[in-house]
Amino acid sequence: MTGDTIRTQTITGGCLCGALRYEARGAPAYAGFCYCRDCRRASGSGSIGFMGFPASEITITGEAVTHALELRDGRVAERNRCACCGSLVYGGIVGRAESHTVYAGSLDDPSVFKPTIAIFLSERAPWAVVPEGLLCFDALPRS
Repeated sequence: MTGDTIRTQTITGGCLCGALRYEARGAPAYAGFCYCRDCRRASGSGSIGFMGFPASEITITGEAVTHALELRDGRVAERNRCACCGSLVYGGIVGRAESHTVYAGSLDDPSVFKPTIAIFLSERAPWAVVPEGLLCFDALPRS
């Protein structure tokens, strides 16, 4: 090492009106598209782009409205929208979750979204396109 400071990537984003913001430090642990019925309905689209970060590496500011939904497989999806404009911004309860998912549509710089996986393809709408080159799973991959 030469003593130079190693720069850590910072990824920022937030809602439409700017009242709910996040700053994530470092590269995401994972990034991809979810095609499950619940994410399609929550996003109003054929899939939702997501990036995951450890809770210790993300700072969230502003007021969010959390909606918790028990999924068919027993997991609970906790999605957070801006309390002012209603934009879908991130997943997980601040202070309780070990990690948070930020939604790619909320990124300040959309070019930082580099998806590698597609999940829940078994629930994909027939018109939803899956980008080439992704590692595809019919359900949630096991770690």
